[in-house]
Amino acid sequence: MAVQDPLDGVSTFVHVVDAGGFTSAAARMGVTRSAVGKAVAKLEARLGTRLLQRNTRRQTLTEEGQIYYERCIRALKELEAAESDLDSGRMQPSGRLRVSVPEGFGQLCVTPILLNLTRLYPRLSIDLSFSDRAVDLIEEGFDLAIRIGPLHDSGTLSARLLGTQHISIGASPAYLARHGTPRNLEALDGHTVLGYSRSGVLAPWNALPATGGSAPSSHRPQLRSQISMDDIQALAAAAVAGYGIAWVPCWLLSSYVQRGELVHILPAYRARSYEIHAIWPQTRQLRCKLRVAIDALVAEIPALLNADGVQKSP
Repeated sequence: MAVQDPLDGVSTFVHVVDAGGFTSAAARMGVTRSAVGKAVAKLEARLGTRLLQRNTRRQTLTEEGQIYYERCIRALKELEAAESDLDSGRMQPSGRLRVSVPEGFGQLCVTPILLNLTRLYPRLSIDLSFSDRAVDLIEEGFDLAIRIGPLHDSGTLSARLLGTQHISIGASPAYLARHGTPRNLEALDGHTVLGYSRSGVLAPWNALPATGGSAPSSHRPQLRSQISMDDIQALAAAAVAGYGIAWVPCWLLSSYVQRGELVHILPAYRARSYEIHAIWPQTRQLRCKLRVAIDALVAEIPALLNADGVQKSP
């Protein structure tokens, strides 16, 4: 009797789940949709259980399929790690690096750094996932994640500080021409601000001296918040359009200042600051592909977080 390969069909099944369907998985793998369907059907027959519920539009995991998928991810990562360990002797990063990044910061700051690694190391592939939620690296199969704010994960993760994100105040030249440029917190009274909200809760505007003071300013400006959003890039775009004054991260404000679309106002004040970390599952030996990614982020992110380079108001 022929010995069955326990991994036969496993990678195809994982591709189907990750891609969200047979057609997308076939396109990723460079095979026909029929070949993908047959491989998954053969796997289900061998396991004696249905892994996917199929309908005309998409496929969803069964309860058994979800459990099997999570174990397959871990098994494939172990195999990938073994291959990477063999390759590490040649000091050439290879294989897929799966990274979770916050949407705005990830797109503007992290993505260019990681994309450049693919030019330096042709055998390295980067798989980026953009989400502001705190993913479970181990359960969801991520090699690396970028977190903004306090870390609350268990001792199963390692972390490296990349820098500190400061929140600065900006407005468009058109808005300032109509309403004047405030020179201190008292001058903010009556101005329209663009509020950042999460789950319907508006973040407070508590200003801190940029020189390192620890207590909020004694003056609480009387502000009108007519518009609030939970997306920081949309908030900055509204500020560019002249709808009000916005608190935005220094790295985002500087990109608009350089193009002349926003002006950095009240540089003596900031809102809260947040540490930014790279985190990854603890491992006895850091794989080459992970090490070069962390080293690149540590080398380049601090310069992007340097608020001193933001143009001051006229």
